[in-house]
Amino acid sequence: MTRWRGVFVLVGLSFAVAAAANDARNISCLGRIEPLDGVFQLAGPSDISVVAEIRVQEGDRVERGQVLATLDTYQLRLAEVKHAEVALDHAQRVLDRQQALKQSSFQSQAAIDEARRDAELRQSELVAARARLDLANVRAPVAGQVLSIHARAGERIGPDGLLELGQTQKMYVVAEVYETDIGQVREGQTVRATSTALDSPITGKVERIGKIIGKNDVLDLDPVARMDSRVIEVFILLDHPETVAALTNLQVDVEIGD
Repeated sequence: MTRWRGVFVLVGLSFAVAAAANDARNISCLGRIEPLDGVFQLAGPSDISVVAEIRVQEGDRVERGQVLATLDTYQLRLAEVKHAEVALDHAQRVLDRQQALKQSSFQSQAAIDEARRDAELRQSELVAARARLDLANVRAPVAGQVLSIHARAGERIGPDGLLELGQTQKMYVVAEVYETDIGQVREGQTVRATSTALDSPITGKVERIGKIIGKNDVLDLDPVARMDSRVIEVFILLDHPETVAALTNLQVDVEIGD
């Protein structure tokens, strides 16, 4: 009986060692959910701006280059464009007339050159006016989804910007792996993340490992946990982005395995 008891003990120890070795291969850490390339905070032009019209709502999907909002300077800039167009048209007519007179020997080359310079100047003024007009529209820099709007019609754009935009067609977990564990992480590893806000775990694969060691941004709710840990960000592409497209910045518990 003693011999069999010894066998059972050895088998139990073998299973325990195997389980411990398996756990050792898994990395546990905290992370956050975010869209591809993070969140874009659109601020509008550099000068002080007031919103005239918001053309999107939170949750809307937009295409790159789409006008999201129009500023109160739009009508003024539009008038400048029309004025520049009229001035260019007049200058071009003068140039055409001078060239026609030259063919009849009633006009000097100097007068033609002056008319040409004037036409070129008016053309450059029109280009500048159109550029200023374009600045009166806030356009989407990428295709994505409107996550939050900070300024409405009649409001001045503040330090938070006009709105926040995310490329939620691809969602990531940004895991903060301790510097002592990063040697066990490699691209292509499978990842499982959980949160009480999720109905079920989400899965993905390690796509990219950061190159900079910094302090953790995601704070553990455990009061005895370290708040100044040195970590490296690991970017994990999720298998089903649609399930967390509306949960940017959600904190999750991450387990990186084989």
